[in-house]
Amino acid sequence: MTTKPVQTIEDIARLANVSKSTVSRALNNSSLIPAETRERIQEIARQHNFRLNAPARNLSMRQSHTLGFVSYACSGVKFSAAEDLFSLEVLGGVSEGLRAVGYDLLIVPADPHDAAWAPHYIESGRVDGFILIISMRKQRMINSLVQMGMPFILWGVPLPNSSYCTVCGDNLAGGRLATEHLLRAGRQRIAFIGGPAEETEVQHRFGGYQMALQSTGRGVDPLHVTYGDYSYDSGAVSMRGLLQAAPDLDAVFVSSDLMAIGAIDSIKKSGRRVPDDIAVVGFDDLLIARYNNLPLTTIRQNVTLAGRLMVENLIRYIQTGVITNVSLPVELVVRESA
Repeated sequence: MTTKPVQTIEDIARLANVSKSTVSRALNNSSLIPAETRERIQEIARQHNFRLNAPARNLSMRQSHTLGFVSYACSGVKFSAAEDLFSLEVLGGVSEGLRAVGYDLLIVPADPHDAAWAPHYIESGRVDGFILIISMRKQRMINSLVQMGMPFILWGVPLPNSSYCTVCGDNLAGGRLATEHLLRAGRQRIAFIGGPAEETEVQHRFGGYQMALQSTGRGVDPLHVTYGDYSYDSGAVSMRGLLQAAPDLDAVFVSSDLMAIGAIDSIKKSGRRVPDDIAVVGFDDLLIARYNNLPLTTIRQNVTLAGRLMVENLIRYIQTGVITNVSLPVELVVRESA
């Protein structure tokens, strides 16, 4: 029986029992492929005198000219457009970026508990890579995608020594700017409502809040700190808890605009006035912050630019393997709530 000659990436993939995209990345020394797998694939290629040329690499990467926008909302997780305004506004910037380079977009319904969905989209050639705007089970998802060698870019703060692309706002500076504004306005007892406490972005926003307080010789009062999940309801519930624990507080910095609007509603229902009794600062500067009944003072992240950069940097990574981690500047936008 004659042995089938090894002439293509598909032949290498068959011998190594991996996907063609994994072979391509291994032969290009991608750090996304585990070292043991990479060395095994490269050894098979050496044994058969196989060399990866540029046209073969392009074919192996499929070049669908389509990127997948990963959403938990379509996978059985309850979705409400009002509760996911941030993702929708980033999606606007993503669409601009895609249009500029002639790429298409596919909404990918992802299981937050399992990343097994990812290889199906890459290996079938449906998408070239993924854009992730996620919070729930974020690190578990990242670890799974890195281990599988899936190309993606994340909205969020990269971990030290990470091997994936990211775009995020300057959360530390944002937390500091928000709290300093409240301090300059003469507020004495400033509370903090964060998103999920385990998220690095939330920790950085809290760090900026803490830094601003410490610069005036104040410490953080544990009664003034609570956390939610970025939703309107969690902002309302968190604010009610703060008012019960610290009824004399006179300001609050909230980690998202939607949570801040929920907090404002709870303040009003308690009989207090915004900003006369309690000033409120949000984070993101989504459209709803401008057109709310009480326009919201907030920290602006340029989410449209972020969306465009996520497209550009993900495509660059797919084509060259260059990993980028971008932090965008933020700014304070003063409106009626503070």
